[in-house]
Amino acid sequence: MLDLLGIGNAIVDTDVEIEESFLQDESLPKGQMTLIDSVRMAELVGHLGRRTMRRCSGGSAANTIYAAQAFGLNTSYACQLADDENGHHFFREMQDAGVVTSQISAMSDEQRSGQCLVLITPDAQRTMCTDLGVSKDVGQAVVNDSDLRAARCVYIEGYLSASELSSQTAARSAALARDSGAQIALTLSDISMIEFCRDGLTAMLGNGVDVLFCNADEATAWAKTDRLDVAISELKDIAKELYVTLGSDGAEVCNLEGRWQVGGESIIPVDTNGAGDMFAGACLAARLQGAEAADAARFANRAAARVITQFGARLPSLADYQQLSATT
Repeated sequence: MLDLLGIGNAIVDTDVEIEESFLQDESLPKGQMTLIDSVRMAELVGHLGRRTMRRCSGGSAANTIYAAQAFGLNTSYACQLADDENGHHFFREMQDAGVVTSQISAMSDEQRSGQCLVLITPDAQRTMCTDLGVSKDVGQAVVNDSDLRAARCVYIEGYLSASELSSQTAARSAALARDSGAQIALTLSDISMIEFCRDGLTAMLGNGVDVLFCNADEATAWAKTDRLDVAISELKDIAKELYVTLGSDGAEVCNLEGRWQVGGESIIPVDTNGAGDMFAGACLAARLQGAEAADAARFANRAAARVITQFGARLPSLADYQQLSATT
């Protein structure tokens, strides 16, 4: 039985600590994701000079699937990679975690795998510059229809809305999986997707989803309001179950049975990259293993708090995930 199938980009992150002035000098919007090409990526890397850089696999939905697998689910991930060093690195990490990798499509070595420059300011906020590479357009051939029909839940990242082809693939996959009885979970991913790719997100949401993840800024941006309560009311019409993360204040949880605010964790953040991905992975793992929504959010808060006390969007080892699971 396949518990969770993820569809998203395959990205290798490079984490770098910077000063606030670097973002200003490069005209980069703090706390958001900006799509760039390989030329701009090389330019930014050159401007970073001799700063220490840390490489680790990433990709929003990939991080979520990795976490869900480590927390006890049987998972699979559908994405595109190039036959290059970054592609091999990404594939090995997913395979070593136990994620079914048969839906990871390898492209020719004439193309490049996606990569993301994660710029971390002293306040632990992350700003991302992403060159999607072969992930730019994810076609339906990447997603195995039989796995869509077999999965209990399909998780889709909002970043796919940046491409018309990718958003069409996501929408078709969701429809096919839903017809087979699967739940559909989606994340809004980033304010930039809402501002610049709203049509793609709307297509992916279709007539609504079973589970929706977003943070407070994304929620209010989607509803075009500065009032979170208004935004939540609107999003409840889109999702049967809604999780709005609130940083150190925890999360708002809504479903047909009620609404809860789950408290946050008291920690000192180092790098907020991957917090939302970890929250979604932990939450889905808990829910698909029988936890109630509020309890799943509490576990997800602990997991997200743990990942932001270090650099990188994933915990150092699978044992770290298992240790977190043992505390529930």
